[in-house]
Amino acid sequence: MAAWLTQNTIPAPVYVIAIGKAAAAMAAGALDCLAADVVEALIITRHGYGQEIMAAYPGVRCIESGHPLPDEASIEAGQTLLEFITATPPTASLLFLVSGGASSLVEVLPAGVSLAALRRTNQWLLSSGLPIDQMNQVRRALSCIKGGRLIRYLQGRSAWNLLISDVPDNDPAIIASGLLAANHWQSSNFTVPLPVWLVKLMAMASPPPTPSAEKIRLKICLLADSGAARLAAARAAEKLGYQVLLYPDLITGDVRDAAAKLTKALVEGPRGIHIWGGETTVRLPPVPGRGGRCQSLALLVAQSLQNTPECLFLAAGTDGSDGPDEVAGALIDGATVARGLSRGMDVAHCLARADAGSFLAASGDLLAGGVTGTNVMDLMLGLKSD
Repeated sequence: MAAWLTQNTIPAPVYVIAIGKAAAAMAAGALDCLAADVVEALIITRHGYGQEIMAAYPGVRCIESGHPLPDEASIEAGQTLLEFITATPPTASLLFLVSGGASSLVEVLPAGVSLAALRRTNQWLLSSGLPIDQMNQVRRALSCIKGGRLIRYLQGRSAWNLLISDVPDNDPAIIASGLLAANHWQSSNFTVPLPVWLVKLMAMASPPPTPSAEKIRLKICLLADSGAARLAAARAAEKLGYQVLLYPDLITGDVRDAAAKLTKALVEGPRGIHIWGGETTVRLPPVPGRGGRCQSLALLVAQSLQNTPECLFLAAGTDGSDGPDEVAGALIDGATVARGLSRGMDVAHCLARADAGSFLAASGDLLAGGVTGTNVMDLMLGLKSD
């Protein structure tokens, strides 16, 4: 934020609107740089992610809402967002700071769609294994502000949309389901068939049309993405004297396929630090256990690295969370499976139940990261020693 704002001018008066899991850190950067030019600020972030900024900036309004499932506070946040925008003067500069997680954190629902239906939809999406672009296509269909529809509330005001990306290709229309960026491409060819009840719900919802490009004074800029995190990790590893293998392609798709690919690269590759970024998908059973995609990935890799003492592997969410738990991911080694088995755990059973977190808790390999202030997909690190 600081680097961008020192090179770009936002005319006063400035109204800051930060939404997402990185909202607090982004807002703090803007408030520090813009100082007296900021008249008001609204922050919408995940429960537990706004405590520090509220303490540091007592005049800032902060709403903490539900993630990964929207809650009543998400609906409150949506209404507050619209009121905040419409209350700003026509000459105001609106500085939007948007990061991943906003799809759940803020919502204005069309007629006929209840919060219960929205939660059911998101619960199904999270367990479906759909890629993020298809998930957010469904979310846009059930929203009055996503898919660029928030633009109509700007009413000609000047606005900047600064983004931290947690999606492949960094498409502004996919990040946070495109609050200020429309993607008119729609596909009916979902990689996983949508349930009948969801198809009917999407057909019933009648969100307002997406605004045209006319009379829109909006600039969009990407601040950070997975590539930035991977490069920072590479530079840190080099300073520590490691040989670094930085992989340019994102790791996406089914977690089992990703685990096989990463294990092969680590075992067959040269010694040093191997660095990947991306976001896998996991098909959840009807009653999933504990853990998220990073924990599932780590346990699958651990299963393949048994009795391989020269290899370590870490998978973690860059926002400090993986799934519903306050766990960032896991750091495993060649003895992870043996430790878990000695405590009565079963690898195959835990993986089938999406319960990797229980196994990794027993083996002592969970990684607690805490709130990091950013959100640029997941980071995977492999270390191969002599």
